[in-house]
Amino acid sequence: MRRSSLSRFVPRPTYANVIATVALFIALGGVAVAAGLPKNSVGPNQLKRGAVTPAKISKGAVTSGKLAPKAVTAGKLGANAVLPGNLGNGVISTSKIASGAVIASSIKNGVVTTNKLTNANVTTPKLAESAVTTAKLAEKSVTPAKLSFATSTPGTVSTLASGQTLRGVLDVGGSASAGGAVGKGAVSYALPLSGNPPTVSVLKKGETNANCGGLGPNGVTPAATAGNLCIYLTEATNLDEAELSKLVESNTRLGFGLSAKAKAAGEFAAIGQWAVTAP
Repeated sequence: MRRSSLSRFVPRPTYANVIATVALFIALGGVAVAAGLPKNSVGPNQLKRGAVTPAKISKGAVTSGKLAPKAVTAGKLGANAVLPGNLGNGVISTSKIASGAVIASSIKNGVVTTNKLTNANVTTPKLAESAVTTAKLAEKSVTPAKLSFATSTPGTVSTLASGQTLRGVLDVGGSASAGGAVGKGAVSYALPLSGNPPTVSVLKKGETNANCGGLGPNGVTPAATAGNLCIYLTEATNLDEAELSKLVESNTRLGFGLSAKAKAAGEFAAIGQWAVTAP
């Protein structure tokens, strides 16, 4: 038989040619299947577990409706993620605030108003020094019981409390026509002593003793120990020094009298400060 001349130019198919051809058809068939998926045909059942990774989620894709109730727990919130504008009115109740969570620096100025304070909440330690001024006192709110020097009955002044001190000034004298002239005066205590008259010490300018410690660092705070009356002379003009010990007379629990004697004719005076402390 005579062989066709065309058969001489067509090679015989090999095993490799067959396999390559089959692979090409399979690949083209897969593309055709993918390209042929109808819209909305891939549902939850078609997604492999773990197939939707963060990289597959576009920005803003997860909206409120996509979050299950209570899905956002405390651990999911970043620092400062919840701002005042994110909180609804009345959502933060007392039970939601931890003990010690709200400190002074967390409270805006002027936020704590009168209606925010419970009754009897402002105690003595909460009041700043000198916070209660005259304007803060209601009319007739200061009763006798509120005073440190309480009265036993209305209109009756109590005695000077033990250890408390009264202070004042004295000035007695006059103009003498001759030596021996006497000037008289008297001092009444604002609060009487409760017991016996005090022991009297008359001290010349600059003098002190165990019961009379002086005029104090400012020179106007005369001192006296309990049960003592101290007379501090700051000026003695034309006085009979021998009679200075007799400057105080009529010494009682209510006060004392003064008697200054001139040494010679002319102006004479005894000027000073006094202090008495209740026993």
